[in-house]
Amino acid sequence: MFRKAYFSLILLAVCGMAVLGQTAATSGTVAMEGTNAPVAGAMVEAYRTDVKQSPLSTKTNKKGEFAFAGLILGAEYAIAVSGPGIAPTVYSGVKPGQERLVIKVTAGDGHRLTEAEARNFVAGPAKSGGQEMTPEEKKARAEFEAKNAEIQAKNEKAQKANEVVAASMKEGNAAIAAKNYSLAISKYEEGIAADPDFVGSAPQLNNNRALALTNRGVETRNKAITATDVSQKLEGLNRAKSDLVAAANGYVRSWNVLTNAPAADISDRANYDATKLATLNGAKETFRLAGRLELADPAIIDSAKLLMPEYIKAETDPAKKAEASIYIADLYRVSGDSENAIVAYRAVLETSPDNLDALSGAGFSLVNNGYIKMENGKNTNNKALQDEGKKDLQEGSNLLGKFANAAPDTNKFKADALALIDMLKKDQNVAPQKVANPAKKRP
Repeated sequence: MFRKAYFSLILLAVCGMAVLGQTAATSGTVAMEGTNAPVAGAMVEAYRTDVKQSPLSTKTNKKGEFAFAGLILGAEYAIAVSGPGIAPTVYSGVKPGQERLVIKVTAGDGHRLTEAEARNFVAGPAKSGGQEMTPEEKKARAEFEAKNAEIQAKNEKAQKANEVVAASMKEGNAAIAAKNYSLAISKYEEGIAADPDFVGSAPQLNNNRALALTNRGVETRNKAITATDVSQKLEGLNRAKSDLVAAANGYVRSWNVLTNAPAADISDRANYDATKLATLNGAKETFRLAGRLELADPAIIDSAKLLMPEYIKAETDPAKKAEASIYIADLYRVSGDSENAIVAYRAVLETSPDNLDALSGAGFSLVNNGYIKMENGKNTNNKALQDEGKKDLQEGSNLLGKFANAAPDTNKFKADALALIDMLKKDQNVAPQKVANPAKKRP
């Protein structure tokens, strides 16, 4: 099935089919029926079926790919394929400009059709010289025509999908450039629906849609926090969170399409790898914003659990790896999951003991967790749980003290950290103690 790949960067218009003068390029792949293994070295000949004309010929490369640089627009062609170890076949109804045709062949004796045989195959049931076909030949002919019609229908469906995808990408990119995020989202969704599992277009469309959703979510959140009406503010924040959830899910869909893509659909490995990185980077930014803007949600955390380890694995810069780990911890903290936040922040502090974000995040989470444990311990008369809570308060105070000593006054968390330290001193008689850096782990 011919399907056009759209490995394009966000905000770049998608290029259309190249047409020079009165000709158009036509390309495809020859593969074995059943296994989809590419057929290398096969002879591929293009015959005009509307007029008698000498065929154009080429051979498939190692990937089974072939291309004709200039078939005449308006003409109709049949493509004959033959080669060692395969049965010759003819694929009719080819129009100039079609790309990614897939022609399936079966094992055979390697016979190459003559021009007359190829044209007779296309022409109809009568054999050259007016002889009637035998029952066996008629059966073979019917099977061939049925198979040819099925392939043709698939190619026509894919061609229509290509047209929808191209228009969707172009219109969506124009809308996002104009900051009309709602229009961009709807346009990208049209393209996704046209071919939701094709690696050549679906990841880019999902990524672009996720970017538009993230931008719209941030825009909605910024408007909501200025609202004076409490119900309007809450409604706006909920819509903003919903957009970030949808964005995170979009990056997951992109990742799933990329990782599950058939090898035959990956026509450009460099662009494929670049798209994987773009997916992870886009997801990382959405997770960062969800945490920093306090729009975390369990669904976003689930997406982060899948994609952030992949980002950390692909990232070579240790500082960026640590940042990514903090984004996950921030999501836990904002969602109220202090225990998982503490684990995530501590993991960062093991390798970056002076990281301000990890110090403040771990400190706030430990204090919150300590108060919860102490309250539960009092309610259940559990002295051990109260002691654990007191221990968490002390560790949290220690980390917040270290953070406050190192953070500049411009740090948005410094005032809160100092206020919490003061409260702990007055209410719990807990004061910051010097924090010893953890011993470095042996490699």
